[in-house]
Amino acid sequence: MTLERTAPARFDAGRFVLPLGAHALVVTPWSEAILEFRFEGPQPLPVSPAALPARGGALSVDETATGYRIGLPGVVLVLEASPLTLRFETPAGELLWGPAGVRLSGDRLELYGALAPDDAFYGLGEKPGYLNKRGRAYGMWNTDNTGPHVETADLMYQSIPWLITRTGGRSCGLLFDDPGHTHLDLGAEDARAWRFAADGPVLRLYAVAGPRLADVVKRYGELTGRMALPPRWALGYHQSRWSYPTRGEVLHVATELRDRRLPADVIHLDIDYMEGYRVFTWSRERFPEPAELLGMLREQGFRVVTIVDPGVKQDPHYDVCRELEEKGLAVRMPHGSPYVGDVWPGPCYFPDFLKPETRRWWGDRHTAYTEPGVAGIWNDMNEPSVFHGPGVPRPDQTMPADATFGPADAPVPHAKAHNLYGFHMSQATHEALLRLLPDQRPFVISRAGYAGIQRHAMVWLGDNHSIWAHLEQGLPMGLNMGLSGVPFVGPDSGGFMGDCSPELLQRWMQAGIFTPFFRNHSAQGTRRQEPWAFGADTEAICRDALEWRYRLLPYLYTVFREAAETGLPMQRPLVLTHEEDAETANLYDQFFFGDALLVAPILKPGATHRMVYFPAGRWLDFHSQEVFTGPGYQVVPAGPDRIPVFAREGALVPLGPVVQHTGEPLEVLTLEVFEGPHLAGVFYDDDGETLAYTRGGYNLWQFSGTWDAQAIVIRVTPEHLGYESPTQILRLSLPLESIPRARYAGVEVEVWKEGDRVLLEIPLRAGEVRITL
Repeated sequence: MTLERTAPARFDAGRFVLPLGAHALVVTPWSEAILEFRFEGPQPLPVSPAALPARGGALSVDETATGYRIGLPGVVLVLEASPLTLRFETPAGELLWGPAGVRLSGDRLELYGALAPDDAFYGLGEKPGYLNKRGRAYGMWNTDNTGPHVETADLMYQSIPWLITRTGGRSCGLLFDDPGHTHLDLGAEDARAWRFAADGPVLRLYAVAGPRLADVVKRYGELTGRMALPPRWALGYHQSRWSYPTRGEVLHVATELRDRRLPADVIHLDIDYMEGYRVFTWSRERFPEPAELLGMLREQGFRVVTIVDPGVKQDPHYDVCRELEEKGLAVRMPHGSPYVGDVWPGPCYFPDFLKPETRRWWGDRHTAYTEPGVAGIWNDMNEPSVFHGPGVPRPDQTMPADATFGPADAPVPHAKAHNLYGFHMSQATHEALLRLLPDQRPFVISRAGYAGIQRHAMVWLGDNHSIWAHLEQGLPMGLNMGLSGVPFVGPDSGGFMGDCSPELLQRWMQAGIFTPFFRNHSAQGTRRQEPWAFGADTEAICRDALEWRYRLLPYLYTVFREAAETGLPMQRPLVLTHEEDAETANLYDQFFFGDALLVAPILKPGATHRMVYFPAGRWLDFHSQEVFTGPGYQVVPAGPDRIPVFAREGALVPLGPVVQHTGEPLEVLTLEVFEGPHLAGVFYDDDGETLAYTRGGYNLWQFSGTWDAQAIVIRVTPEHLGYESPTQILRLSLPLESIPRARYAGVEVEVWKEGDRVLLEIPLRAGEVRITL
């Protein structure tokens, strides 16, 4: 049945309340461009940590002949009262989204509306498929999806019910904030209609105004929080396998990486480092003296990340199990006994992470890792995934719906809080690392999560396969995760399941240069896929990719900082910045990394060329400086050792030298100059380890200038100086055929030629370089 007004609306204490029989629509301002809707009813609203505390704003309410206009400076809600429909507009009256009807179908609350021909949809987190999510139906229920992540797959490890709508050239965002099971149909059942349904008669919804897509993404970051700046080493290369099962194997991998001059920063330990898969333990036989091992690795420049699963082995002789039961911190069944389900250790209890006291207890247990020197934690199996258990139908291998969380006097059934389990486990881990490693930046990876997970963890895209389709599929999945507030994301390079091939590893490692998270990870029983596993030719191509990643670190770190500050992702679909270009609406197989670089990975075997779409403007090949002019498609070369990358004209891209790990100091910063009438670039720097940057301990440099027929002028401007950096020299690299004259601070500067580049060096401080052509 449709919901209709049953009494006059009330407007008091900054809230708009419209009675709807047994329900009520309550509208409050979250900020000046974000509205919170609550469809309240006979049941309590679901508990959710997704949104940060409201910033507030002043609503204006005007009654019309058929309803109400509820205004904020950035968005207007138009309500038609009988039957209830919603429409969002800009203050100028331009449609952002709607109209949407509201109805009850049994006990399910539904929103529904018509689709316009040009409607496009983005976001929804980790869903497989293409960038534009129109034409499919999606559920939200965190699931250990071990099957192939084909485009028709639905339930995945993350559930982020955040939808960006784009209609008539304007964008709007909707967060359907319900951590239970929800369903969204974007034209699958009826190509002319969309529908959202919650498993209950109440709903919390946030509407985030545009009208530009970038505005929506930034404001969603304000609503659910932005990622903190990670440690710099986390941007390096990560080497992993399920498993490196012994101390000797780990040391062997580390030695191979260093001896072969393959830059790397992190080695991951999968479940076999534990004693019988018991979390917070180390195998006495295979990993004796973990502090000694981690110290040896640290001397070589490696950090270690350990996997941690939520299942606690049911064993009366295991102190973690005893405490979990004695303290009453386990998930329980309605009759009061702890829930038991099988995972890697066998029968297990599961911590109730909805309880703050459980999160504190669980977090304090991480001294088992931090004291020996573990640098980061990898949370897995936290959908939660259960192999077997009572009342659990396959393939949905998780706890039964009536398992309970939270305090005994106000229990929350699993069915209503399922998607929060990984979120709160990561919260517990993140908060613990802040306590146990004071002033160090936490590094937490999570497989499962909910809206706002970026506040506590980065995300990898789960158990992908070593197939070309998954190399391709990782792009739109990563791009939509970035649009969903989770910018630090990436797939397992080379694929996790199945046997990788030499060419696939080469192309995946090349693509990995430009994924925020860059890890090679493979499953037991599969072919080894470390960079040297396929012989010298493949190793050389992988080395070149790794060296390029490490040369780019100054640029990548600067872009990471921008994401932490603004909410804009590092990896950006072209529609985010060129939405006026209709060609970008569905484009998913190329992307921007930051503002300056356009990346077009090779996604098919045997390719020697590929088609690249260039948006309006001039784009320069990163290596040859060949100019491509857009808008339009052009075929570009892509031999085995080449990934097509292009710089925006006038870009000034900060680079470093080839290093073996991020602990090597950056003493000379190279500024790669790409021709254009107006030059611009940014370089951000801090200690890469501590939280000092939050207290002003960082440097931010702005580079600007001009390039014409007579001269190149580059100005160096320190916007903020609060960090004593080892970087003291700025090297300019220019694509010039002859050696010009250059002056800095009125003094002539030495200029020399290396290959096809002209180089000069100046102190990294405020000043101006003038190069006479």
